[in-house]
Amino acid sequence: MKTRAMLDDLFERLQTAEARFAAEEPRVHAFLPEPERFTRLRAEADALVDRFPNAAERPPLFGLLVGVKDMFQVEGFVTQAGSRLPAEVLQGAQAVSVTRLKTAGALMLGKTVTTEFAYFSPGPTRNPHALEHTPGGSSSGSAAAVAAGMSALALGTQTIGSIIRPAAFCGVFGLKPTYDRISKAGVIPLSPSLDHVGFFAPDVFTALRVAPVIYNEWDGAIPARTKPILGIPEGPYLDAASDDARACFATNCRVLSDAGYELRHIPAMPDSAEIRARHDLIMSAEAARVHAGWFAKYAELYAPKTAQLIRRGQAISDAQLAQASAQRDAWRDEISALMESNSIDLWIAPSTIGPAPRGLESTGDPIMNLPWTQAGFPAVNLPAGKSQGGLPLGLQVIGGWSRDEALLHWAIDLERVVRLP
Repeated sequence: MKTRAMLDDLFERLQTAEARFAAEEPRVHAFLPEPERFTRLRAEADALVDRFPNAAERPPLFGLLVGVKDMFQVEGFVTQAGSRLPAEVLQGAQAVSVTRLKTAGALMLGKTVTTEFAYFSPGPTRNPHALEHTPGGSSSGSAAAVAAGMSALALGTQTIGSIIRPAAFCGVFGLKPTYDRISKAGVIPLSPSLDHVGFFAPDVFTALRVAPVIYNEWDGAIPARTKPILGIPEGPYLDAASDDARACFATNCRVLSDAGYELRHIPAMPDSAEIRARHDLIMSAEAARVHAGWFAKYAELYAPKTAQLIRRGQAISDAQLAQASAQRDAWRDEISALMESNSIDLWIAPSTIGPAPRGLESTGDPIMNLPWTQAGFPAVNLPAGKSQGGLPLGLQVIGGWSRDEALLHWAIDLERVVRLP
């Protein structure tokens, strides 16, 4: 039977969380409104203790508070996807990722703000580090919720740069897995062949608790190499970063070298502009097909940026989409071969072109994330310095196809080396 101590411990954590939420949410606006949020959570916590009365048998995420981007279906919550469409047309079965977290003992703190349909039309969320600056997008609320200390985990999605970019802007850990290694079932799509489900956390330690639960399969074997060989993708891709970001990246590289890491400068992605154009073609075409039925009925309810994306995609033929998709697959093989021929384990690059822009009208440029999303490679953001104006910057670390386990294992030490005290 459940003990008073078990109840007291979980309820004390909820009381602390409620106080934190009351202090932070009115200024950050990371979550969708929910009446009696913590009354619900206390009832769910009580039921959780009933399910697991023996402390030794508690599941791995027992009592962990989770924010869920409002692109995910969650039982008991309405999914609006940041849009003005009628709610009834958007509902569906609970996301597989949410079910896995609940089964592991996590509690849903609530739905977090997303840009409309995970594209570029922002919501009200602010950056906890500087309220007049964007938190990034499209997983705006999820990144801000973790950065503000309201939740220890938050689910997000990335179709261009919607996990790594806001994680960097908000100074938290973010993970985008290898394509399809975390189930997308129960998540409203934007571009199915580019969409990734991932998450935000305070650090790599938390991510390593979550990964075995949420991944389709997880192999916890430790890679043989103690320190990975790091590749720096020289060329027009890296040139897109601002002076601020490049200065921070240079510092990160120097610190890593001093810590005993081998860094190799490798010419890469000379066709950076073509990669970006291909990404836009695939995303536009697939978004138009995903939204065909809804857009035909509710076009006037879409934000201008999303409507423009869909109309652009309507003009793309199936043959053009198939050609671009084949080119994307060939490019994935090309970048994999480049890693192998240069004997590197991971790529490193700035997570963003610079710090979070001032204002909430834009969520920032995702160009530093786009190539790795298109390739489907796993990537993480490690908080790694600040801009001249004191805003967070990040180091993006990218692994080879389906080498997520090695990436996260190596990220333990990489995080230690580059994180500021």
